[in-house]
Amino acid sequence: MPQVVTANRLTDGIVVFRAPGGRWVEFLKDADLIEGKAAVEAALVSGNESVARNEVVDVFAFEVTVTPAGPQPTHIRDRIRANGPTVYPGHGKQAAAR
Repeated sequence: MPQVVTANRLTDGIVVFRAPGGRWVEFLKDADLIEGKAAVEAALVSGNESVARNEVVDVFAFEVTVTPAGPQPTHIRDRIRANGPTVYPGHGKQAAAR
């Protein structure tokens, strides 16, 4: 199952996702889908290099399913991180992407 590497941007705490080339993006749809244990481990190493540069904190990978609408997290915690507030869906940075 594909995975995505995520973290929190250090400057403002926003959830970010690792995109192709190792850059960080705010939306899951733009994230790099990683297949295989070795590739996930390499992406985590790259993510932790961003931690060392004080760009992000709390780097980890999570599983996604690929749908016509883009990648969707398989676990509720990651869905909340990717989609924003659960009480008022019109709030947060994710509201602009809907």
